[in-house]
Formats: sequence, structure tokens, C-alpha cells
Amino acid sequence: MRKSVIIGLILVIAAIIVVWYFMGSSETTGTKILVPVKNGQFVINVTTTGELEAKNSEKIFGPSGLRSVRIWNVKIEDIIPDGTVVDSGEYVATLDRTEISNRLKDLESEVEKLESQHIRTRLDTSMDLRNARNELINMKYSLEEKKIKLEQSKFEPPATIRQYQIDLEKADRDYSEAQRNYKLKLEKAEATMKEITVSLNQEKRNLDQIIEVVDQFIVRAPKAGMVIYRRNWDGSKMGVGATVSAWDNVVAELPDLAKMMSKTYINEIDISKVKTTQDVEIGVDAFPEMAFTGKVVEVANIGEQMKNSNAKVFEVKIEVKEFDSILRPAMTTKNTIITAIIDSVDFIPIECLHSNDSLSFVYTTRKTKQQVIPGRSNENEIIIKAGLAEGEMIHLIPPENKDSYKLIQLDTTIINKFKRGKSLKKSSSGTQDSASLKNMTPEQVKKIMESGGGRRRTGKRSQ
Repeated sequence: MRKSVIIGLILVIAAIIVVWYFMGSSETTGTKILVPVKNGQFVINVTTTGELEAKNSEKIFGPSGLRSVRIWNVKIEDIIPDGTVVDSGEYVATLDRTEISNRLKDLESEVEKLESQHIRTRLDTSMDLRNARNELINMKYSLEEKKIKLEQSKFEPPATIRQYQIDLEKADRDYSEAQRNYKLKLEKAEATMKEITVSLNQEKRNLDQIIEVVDQFIVRAPKAGMVIYRRNWDGSKMGVGATVSAWDNVVAELPDLAKMMSKTYINEIDISKVKTTQDVEIGVDAFPEMAFTGKVVEVANIGEQMKNSNAKVFEVKIEVKEFDSILRPAMTTKNTIITAIIDSVDFIPIECLHSNDSLSFVYTTRKTKQQVIPGRSNENEIIIKAGLAEGEMIHLIPPENKDSYKLIQLDTTIINKFKRGKSLKKSSSGTQDSASLKNMTPEQVKKIMESGGGRRRTGKRSQ
């Protein structure tokens, strides 16, 4: 019994030792992750999210004569769902007719009023002119009577004859004056009728015009295609309740799906890297297994404020090279813009690089902090111009005893050479940049090695 207890204690102690050993070793190795210095092609890119839109599209317009009927804005009362496929002439939307219906009623009332006024004026002038004509006829008869009396008065006393002569002259003068007055009345009547007629015809034209505009409040597709809602200035879709302006009376669009573009926004830090004609790798969130290619076709010169943010962004348009029927406007895309491809350079993960003031270094397996000269970087890795060799193993994260690591500084000749920018490299696009030591000519490498080598073996311990 006692022997079995002793054996059990021994087994428990052994198990504890084994557990401690493996846990301790895992913790030790967990803080010692080594990665090699890689050499080869280095791709620098800018990754951003975009939205698909058609390169070309047919606009579906609302009423064309809104301004002529003095209506400046009209709301969308009904519209078919976004993305609906329609044939030419099919129904698309209905616009709110409240304002134009009120205007139509006012014009109909005005036309009826002018028609009544036109009839009344015509009757009044007809009666006035008829009375004037009757008065002229009577005055003519009176004039003839006075002529007869004067002719018959030749045997009358001179005073009587003279009286008849005066009466005849007065009658003749009154008749002439009445003729002139009749002409003036006739001209006045014609002018009045012309004015009323012009006003009536103008209101009738306005009425016909507004009736024509009312008919356009039922919007139909100009050709077959997929109806896409238009976007407001703030990016919101113009669905039911949206306002259509008389100066820009577009209700919806019919995109040409054969040519698609991805519109994206680049922050002001990365915009200097993006240029037209650069290649782009495009992914669509809705179909993650699909991959497309494209190129940058437009880069905005002026930035804009991002909504609900203080960040400034620049609009960039990317043309999709391939055609696929699955691509639809408003789909979200992931765009990887390849801004540079640099051949034959050394690079390491960004996590390996550390800095102390203006000095950059990495932790090596020789228990040293090796100074390096970093170059350009992408999202995950960074180029090392000098300080490391291809295949050399370095720490991904600082080791536990990092304070005991000695700092090894580069030779000042190497540092000054890179500061002056005399070391160049060629990218796949034909551009030149700083390169690692292996891209130098043999004479340059020999001179640097004779002056102290790629690294100083007797470096100073970091303070």
C-alpha cells in the first residue's frame, strides 16, 4: 500500500514536470519567431474600396418644359424598383402632379374668363359701331334735307336764305366730324379686340403647353435596359420622394453594362502614388471567387471632404477591362492599385523593423541590433536598402532579452551614399529607385567593403 502511494506521487510529480516543460518551452519559442530576409520582386500597391458604375449610360429624363410653365422642382411619386429590366417605352416613374394640376386649373379658369371677355367686348363694339353707323345715316339724311330747303328758299328773304345756308354748313360739318369719329371708334374697337384676342391666344398656348407637360409626368424608358436610380450630391439614391430639378430633370439612368468602372476615393497620403494607366486588381465583394483587372483612367486634381469625417480624399476612376454579366452598378469592389513593381531587392516584414530616434534597426540571431536603411514599403513588407543580406534570419518581434542586444551601426560611407541618392534601382515600369548593395557595381561594392564592409563589426552598445 505504501509502495503504491509512493509510485503515485512519483507519477504526479513526473506529470507536473512534463507539463511545466512543454508550457515553458512553448512560451520561450513563442517569443522567438524568426523570418528570413527575402529577395525578389517587390510590389507596392494601394488598396481601397470602390463602387461599380457604368462608364456610359442613357439618362431617363422627366418633363422637358418645367421651366416654361414656371415649375422649378417636382417630386418622384412612384418609381419601379432599382435594377428593374425594362423594354423601350415601358413605364418607369410617375411624378407628383399637385403643383402642375393647380396651375392647370388656374389656366383653364383664365382661358374661360378671357373667352367670355372676348365675346362681351365683341358684342359691345358691334353695338357701338352699329349705333354710330345709324347716327351717320341719320345725319346724312338731315344734310340732304337741309340742301333741299336751301334750294327751295331762293325766293325767300335773304335772311332766311342765309339761315338755311348756316344750317347746311353746320350739318355738313357735323356729318364730317361724325365720319371721323366713326373711323376712330372702328380703330379703337379693332385694337381692343386684337388685345383681347392676343391675350386669349397666349393663355390658350400656355394651356396647351402645360397639358403637354402634364402628359410627360408619366416617365417611360427611351430604350431597353436596366433602370438604375440616380444618385444625389450626397450619394443617396433618388427613389420615391426625391426631388427632380427643372434644370437637371434626370429621373433615372439606363447604364451600358458592357463597360464598367469602379469609382473610389484615395486618401491624401496615398494619392501621390496613384497615376493614370496604372494596373489594378479588382475583386467584387458579392462574388469573392471572381477576379478582374483594370487600369486607372482618371485621378482628381482637387480633394474633397469625406462625409462625416475631417479626412480629405481624391476621386479615382478605374476602368474594368473584362466584361461579365454578373457585374452590376453599385456593387462594392476591392481595388488593389499597383503603383510600382521593383525587381531584385531585399525586403522584410514591417513588424521586424524598429526605430530609435532617426535610426532604424532589426534584431538578428547574433544577438545584435543591426542598423538598416529602409526603403519603400507596401501594406505588409518594407525594402531594406542596406544592412541585411538575402536569407539572413531576423526576429519578427523583439526578443525577451532585447536590452542586452548590442547595436551594430552601418558604415558612414554607406549611409552617406544612400543619403545622396547615388544608388539606383530599376522597377519593372522603367522607373529608378535606391537599391540594395547587390545592385551596385563591383567596383562600388569593393570600395565600400575595403572601407569597413557592409556592417561594422565593432559597433557601439546602444544606450
